[in-house]
Amino acid sequence: MSAEQNPTTEMQAFAKLVDQFFDEKMSDLTQGMSPIAITLAFSDWLMHLASSPGEQLLRAQQAWTFFQAALQNSVQHATSNHDTAETETDPRFKDPAWSQWPYRVLKDNFKTTEKWWHEGSQLDGVSTHHQQLVNFFGQHALYSLSPSNWLLTNPEVMRQGVDSMGMSWLKGLQNYWQDQREAFAHKTHAIPIGENPLPFEPGRDVAVTPGKVVFRNELIELIQYQAQTAQVHKEPLLIVPSCIMKYYILDLSPQNSMVRYLVEQGFTVFIISWRNPDAELRHLGLDDYLLEGVMEALAQVQQHTKAKRVHSMGYCLGGTFLSIVAALMAKGYDYVHPLPELASVSLLAAQTDFTEPGEIGVFIDHDQVKNLRKEMAKKGYLTGKQMAESFRFLNPRDLIWSRSTQRYLLGKDEITNDMMSWNRDVTRLPEHMHGEYLTSLFLNNALAEGHFRVNKTPVALMDIHAPLMVVGTVRDHVSPWRSVYKIHLTTDTDTTFILTSGGHNAGIVSEPGHPHRDYQMKRRVKGDKWIEPDDWYKQAPQYQGSWWTAWSEWLAQQSSSKVQAPKIATKSVLCDAPGKYVLTRYDD
Repeated sequence: MSAEQNPTTEMQAFAKLVDQFFDEKMSDLTQGMSPIAITLAFSDWLMHLASSPGEQLLRAQQAWTFFQAALQNSVQHATSNHDTAETETDPRFKDPAWSQWPYRVLKDNFKTTEKWWHEGSQLDGVSTHHQQLVNFFGQHALYSLSPSNWLLTNPEVMRQGVDSMGMSWLKGLQNYWQDQREAFAHKTHAIPIGENPLPFEPGRDVAVTPGKVVFRNELIELIQYQAQTAQVHKEPLLIVPSCIMKYYILDLSPQNSMVRYLVEQGFTVFIISWRNPDAELRHLGLDDYLLEGVMEALAQVQQHTKAKRVHSMGYCLGGTFLSIVAALMAKGYDYVHPLPELASVSLLAAQTDFTEPGEIGVFIDHDQVKNLRKEMAKKGYLTGKQMAESFRFLNPRDLIWSRSTQRYLLGKDEITNDMMSWNRDVTRLPEHMHGEYLTSLFLNNALAEGHFRVNKTPVALMDIHAPLMVVGTVRDHVSPWRSVYKIHLTTDTDTTFILTSGGHNAGIVSEPGHPHRDYQMKRRVKGDKWIEPDDWYKQAPQYQGSWWTAWSEWLAQQSSSKVQAPKIATKSVLCDAPGKYVLTRYDD
């Protein structure tokens, strides 16, 4: 009997199909998270709670105390003749009516419940990761129950509806059905750029700083920007953006383009534009991104400018890549093309130690990575939609529920700006590379622990001797600043650390003149002792305005002299910026 006719073989194939179908349905139900990881977390928590009668009594006593306080609060506000205003930091409850009865009672009771759950999810003996998962999902459930999310319990929604004679509610209903139609009409194939245009199109509204694509391989396009000053700093600057986002987050509209700002400050700027991969590139791994991406770009910068020294900057995952390449170059890695010396290394919101990755760590454990590998194996890549949903899931209060309240209950259309448009322009990641990244860097923390290898060559961040500028942002859900700060533990070179207001994107795109911006900055000279992040926070001087100015001045200090601004060699030009790779979009 042939293998094709073997009942055992046929049964194995059938069983595999059944498991695949089950995995797909469970993945849809759990937003792509592993049901096994979720079950293990809640089992761990419930078993510890069940075996701790004292903890059960304590939780019950806390619940009873909260209930009594809520009842007393309700009676007090119901019988009071006037309500006291309070400073509210939660954007869901900013409307003045939330300080009045009965909405004040709803708000206070909801916040009390949130506090009770957060404290109740912390149990001795439960693993930290499981506690994070339990608290995360419980908090998500509470977000959905917030009184701000419901028509009859949101005073702003009720007032707006009455004032507009119900038109705001009707508009919200129209918005809801419009979004549902778009969701049901969703396609899973590549679409032409003109079929579903962005509000801010790259090359037309954003990514318009004049420049040329001077190099292209299967992974990157390298853009060189035209000088806008008569003289420039001798050392050019290579920018390495994250491959999980389109590069033009750093070249948005002219008024908030970091690229344009740097060019105007007299720097010869190059930037990598990563290719948005399809299934044919599923084989690309971390080594390809590091060598054929970052290292090749540095070689090309030297080839096009003849510069012996080059400034470098990496943002987010691009910063992680750059730190690895900088360590390799300091070690004397033998690349196929000549490489320049790094005059400086700037790392923006980039982690090199992943032991405390912040809220994104909720999505990452061995079982969830295994589950994700199964998902990616079907197509050969992580879809842009999966990437976007992961980040939305990190901040559901603002990105899901508050948006729904504004759009569906208040009937307000979103006012899209350039960054919001860029945020919709999602990218894919190749199956092999993303799996390696999550396993090696996140789960094994190989880079910080000294056992990461590139093409079998060990990488040690301690080998970096170029001066470092490291930037963290106060409200970063992706790269928490205390995690970014840990690079002080793995390097011993001159390091200037900046902590700026804002989040992962808005804190970095913080142009001069942007209102309500400030930052702290402190330098650590080579050989200085370790300062804990909280102590650094207390000691570092604070400055008003954009951190870009301080960074530009720091880059100038690391430069040697100014020279005549170079022209882009005509023979090197492949096409105008923003190039071709950035225009590739997929509706999946």
